[in-house]
Amino acid sequence: MRVADRRKDGHSRTDRPDVAGSLPERGLPTLAEVLESSALTAGAPEVLVGGTALSAPVRWVHVSDSPGVARLLEGGELLLTTASAWPAEPADLRALVAEFVRAGLVGIVIELGAHYRYVPAVVVESAAEAGLALIALHREIKFVSVTEEVHRRIIDDQTAALRARDDVRTLFTSLALRGAPADYIVERLAHTLGAPVVLESLAHEVIVAELADADPAVLRDWQERSRRFGADGDDGRSIVPVEARGIRWATLVALAGPGHPAGRRAVLEQGATALALGRLADPDGEDWARLGRRRLMDALLGGRYGSAEEVVALLSAAHIDLPGAVLFGLAADGATAADVEAAAVDLGGRALCGSPRGASERAAGWMPVLLAVPATTTFAGAAAERFRARLRGEGPSPRLSIGPRVDDGFGEAAVARALDSLAQALDLAEVGDLPEGEVHWVARHPLVRFVSSLRGDHRLLEHGEDLLAPVLTAPPARRRDLLAALSAIVAHPGNRTAAAAAAHVSRSVFYQRLDLAERMLGVDLDDGEVVAALHLALVVHRAHRSPGSTDPR
Repeated sequence: MRVADRRKDGHSRTDRPDVAGSLPERGLPTLAEVLESSALTAGAPEVLVGGTALSAPVRWVHVSDSPGVARLLEGGELLLTTASAWPAEPADLRALVAEFVRAGLVGIVIELGAHYRYVPAVVVESAAEAGLALIALHREIKFVSVTEEVHRRIIDDQTAALRARDDVRTLFTSLALRGAPADYIVERLAHTLGAPVVLESLAHEVIVAELADADPAVLRDWQERSRRFGADGDDGRSIVPVEARGIRWATLVALAGPGHPAGRRAVLEQGATALALGRLADPDGEDWARLGRRRLMDALLGGRYGSAEEVVALLSAAHIDLPGAVLFGLAADGATAADVEAAAVDLGGRALCGSPRGASERAAGWMPVLLAVPATTTFAGAAAERFRARLRGEGPSPRLSIGPRVDDGFGEAAVARALDSLAQALDLAEVGDLPEGEVHWVARHPLVRFVSSLRGDHRLLEHGEDLLAPVLTAPPARRRDLLAALSAIVAHPGNRTAAAAAAHVSRSVFYQRLDLAERMLGVDLDDGEVVAALHLALVVHRAHRSPGSTDPR
């Protein structure tokens, strides 16, 4: 008799791999998935107690009719039984179900016919009260077929999970050994998980965020929401600290997304390890928070954002969202990002600093900055000069180019104007020939704004080239002297003494150079229209000269 065969060694233990705590739960089938296996569906299963209990992962399948089997269980098993040795008294059955629950059983499958024609009501009631899945089989099946099919699925999934975990470990170990920057590691985490990943500071400020095509709104009010996260949540997020040697630098947060064979948390832990190793290897490296802000600014300047709403969300995540703030686009030369940020805090505001411009870019050597200050703060005149003075370091005296004020409120409407203010500040820095140690306002250089707005117009370029051609084709030393003299005279029309001082030469040498320029160009430098045309031509020339040119003019 089949029942007797199954009870022959009723107290024997079912061997299983020791997977508790060593492998990701994602590699285990749920009870609902097990019920869909062909071996079990052949028994016409009827779910008597299900619901959320069917989502429990099944670690192993145990076959036993013994009422004492609970002591042999380790948790996570599915029990297959005919219940032929179970007690008859309702109180004893209720106690038996309670033992199964304490042992961590995830479900009971009872085959009807050999012992029970139906599952006793007390068993159904007890299982329902405890949230223990209970299934009845209405047709006889081979239990060995069930164990073979389910165990094969478990082992195959666990093998795949181990392989996936090994691949993830290899990837992030390689990144750590290569010294990959924090932003790239976060980018790879988001790509691997197919979900948004945020690296945040201990103050819950976003350092780096990779949204993985998610709605930027997930970053709104991040700091306040993140403080309430606490630990891994029911909303699908995973949270892992970035720490080593007892030092915690930051936190990685992966928002809801698809499962991963290696386990989402395991992937995040590998990324956290790579970040921590990088921090240990370069303890004096760039501050992560500043790196994240610089990366954001570079993305804004490069147009790497989808919408104004996304910009607002990213700026807000970087804590550039002061209520009632006004914005200025700045270009700074001779100052560090740390100095600019500290000067902004002194004003009660915040600054977002990008990478200093390279030799191949506009405004080479200047650092782009978005400055947000309270609307009640007067950022003009002496206040702006104090801001610049706060930047003074060991190098050349810092200089600032400041774009128009943006006070449309801190929302989507202000984004385009803020970026335009920044572009105008960079344009002035590039073509304005600005002295060191001063604050320069775009509003006071209307001609530069005019040229910048038409910098792609070929007629403007032709005007500058045609008017200055005799000077531009002169030998380098003479060209440099003449351009300096012309720049000085258009900057100080009607005051040749001031112009000579601006050119850093004596009046006699300056007059000689002006005479030579007049003869070469065939113009009268006392003619106001000529001076205006020359001024425009010089601004156009500076706007189109090669970045990094050694020509000071």
